[in-house]
Amino acid sequence: MSDAYDFSERIGRVEPSATLAISNLAAEKEAEGADIVDLSVGEPDFDTPENVVEAGKEALDAGHTGYTSSNGIPKLKEAIAEKLRGTGIDADADEVIVTPGGKQALYETFQTLIDDGDEVVLLDPAWVSYEAMAKLAGGDLSRVDLAPHGFQLEPALDDLAETVSDDTELLVVNSPSNPTGAVFSETALEGVRDLAVEHDVAVISDEIYERIIYDAEHVSLASLDGMADRTVTINGFSKAFSMTGWRLGYLHATDDFVGQAGKLHSHSVSCATNFVQRAGVEALENTDESVEEMRRAFADRRDLLVDLFDEHGVDVDVGDGAFYMMIPVDEDDQAWCEAAIEEAYVACVPGSAFNAPGHARISYAANEERLREAVDRLVSNDLL
Repeated sequence: MSDAYDFSERIGRVEPSATLAISNLAAEKEAEGADIVDLSVGEPDFDTPENVVEAGKEALDAGHTGYTSSNGIPKLKEAIAEKLRGTGIDADADEVIVTPGGKQALYETFQTLIDDGDEVVLLDPAWVSYEAMAKLAGGDLSRVDLAPHGFQLEPALDDLAETVSDDTELLVVNSPSNPTGAVFSETALEGVRDLAVEHDVAVISDEIYERIIYDAEHVSLASLDGMADRTVTINGFSKAFSMTGWRLGYLHATDDFVGQAGKLHSHSVSCATNFVQRAGVEALENTDESVEEMRRAFADRRDLLVDLFDEHGVDVDVGDGAFYMMIPVDEDDQAWCEAAIEEAYVACVPGSAFNAPGHARISYAANEERLREAVDRLVSNDLL
């Protein structure tokens, strides 16, 4: 039988998400009865704060189940703008697009800015979907490797300066970083600013892990002099508020950008879910205590893992944010991760998925008992 589908060249540019592939394999093994310690997924293991859940229920009961204005309900956009002003960004509610998840905000940004052949610069290790989104938009990738610098940007600024040029259309910055947990210093971001201004480059600042920071200070790139008109700030509710399944995110940029990106938004997803947006207002306004409890728990887990790895002679670069850690493994990190799940029943993501071969990413969005169990299993199976 002949294949009736003639697939686009565009879709052939990308591979399925490696993180979701590992997570799906873990789910399959669990369905078969295996006890898997799943450290592959970037999802907080906490329940959504109860007051946010109640706000969602109340919105449903009040009948907020229809479409909203495409870019979001005014109350949420104003709450987001106020939150951004608190980080030093001169934000107005009309400069916000509310999206069904931060990933949609990123997708719309790439599609709005990138044409075929445009250069997109990534900082490696980089979250897997940046590459896919750039390629789907037709972009060509240039990459700066932060691995030799402990995954930090500041000592790699000379390398970045050699990469960014007048031909660069877009630079993607993610701090705190997925997959490393690195928080980039103000000096590093000022270096980004200087290069972006010099070469007239637009910058995505993905700040989805902004509220999950331990021993560092968060700096919003758009708050720096010269960056307000060239930065698209991406954020969302999944990580800080443990609202992954609610699918709520946003972008902030200039009026001109929002006008253009809003066309794609209106013709694709139409709007974010009505009652979820109203729960988002509650999350922004009344959950500081819950967020802090989760942040402290993540910090304790990070420190526990560092100690456990140190006991077994494994030296790791310790990040100051998010809930990820890159651990050095065999040169064939794909084979190592396959052995980890097949033999030790521990799910990790190959570092090569983030363009960081020889490493594996683990998520410590799991309780301390399970983290100890994971390390014990890896050690007993000679994987550490």
